[in-house]
Amino acid sequence: MARDFYEVLGVARDADPADIQRAYRRLARQNHPDVNKQTGAEERFKEIAEAYDVLSDPELRRRYDAFGEDFRRVPPDADPSAWRQARTYADAGAGARGRWSSGARPSGARPSGSGPSGGFAAGGFGEEIDIEDLLGGIFGGRSRSSWGPGPVPGTDHEAEVEVSVEEAYHGTERSFTIDGPDGSRTIDVTIPPGVVDGQRIRLRGQGGPGSGSAAPGDLFLVVRIADHPRYRVEGRDLRVLLPVAPWEAALGASVSVETPGGAATVKVPAGSSSHRSLRLKGRGLPNRRGAPGNLYAELQIRVPTTVTDEERRLFEELAKVSSFDARSRA
Repeated sequence: MARDFYEVLGVARDADPADIQRAYRRLARQNHPDVNKQTGAEERFKEIAEAYDVLSDPELRRRYDAFGEDFRRVPPDADPSAWRQARTYADAGAGARGRWSSGARPSGARPSGSGPSGGFAAGGFGEEIDIEDLLGGIFGGRSRSSWGPGPVPGTDHEAEVEVSVEEAYHGTERSFTIDGPDGSRTIDVTIPPGVVDGQRIRLRGQGGPGSGSAAPGDLFLVVRIADHPRYRVEGRDLRVLLPVAPWEAALGASVSVETPGGAATVKVPAGSSSHRSLRLKGRGLPNRRGAPGNLYAELQIRVPTTVTDEERRLFEELAKVSSFDARSRA
């Protein structure tokens, strides 16, 4: 059983969106694979991202609160109390066997489950319980006299989609080929701006076909942001190295820095050292449901590899008059 999403983020079930976002940002920074090298940190980071993706979306959160871990495969009009009753009886049938539909899978995708069909013997109750009767109020049901297999929703599928940092910022398009019993079909998918690593995009009705008159399952695309030569991604925040000259770091300067949204200007305070981090608020990945991430420019002081005679003279003069000790801890 998957961990409770509230437990993953360490927030109460009545936490407001701001508390959820703060918890996510704190945990994402602590567990990002580029920062945390401990075993299991990457899986923990993915778990945190999935929990935030659900709990930060009001509709997904409402369904999660109502149906728990089943929220992705419960029909939109299902009654929560009827669903819980059906699950209770189904779980009571320990050792029973059901049939599960198998449907089309996108290349490289993993099926994530479907609904049961057929009858279950409830061990310990001394009677046979038909799961179709129990789920009648949810799936439309059938009478006690119709004992054959009823309509079964199609399986949900899952596949990964890799995007660049720029594509995560601006949004992009992807085409997928899905193999099915009637051949292959291609679907075009819009990746919206502001997706984060581990986020799931739901494509309704693009999973496995249902049996009878039941609806097909859904396809879930899991976003993976590819490594980038310039940016390091931490949730919605971005980090970038910003080279500066020694005199810019010593005297202060306004320096241009590239961001996925275009060039921006950052003010380097006088007396800055390497590894100092300067924040550009809101210049990280956008967020359709809240505040965007930030971009952090980490200073990297560079010296010229070759100098002119005049530059050498000035450096030598500075060395004579300066009392600065670079190795002092003061």
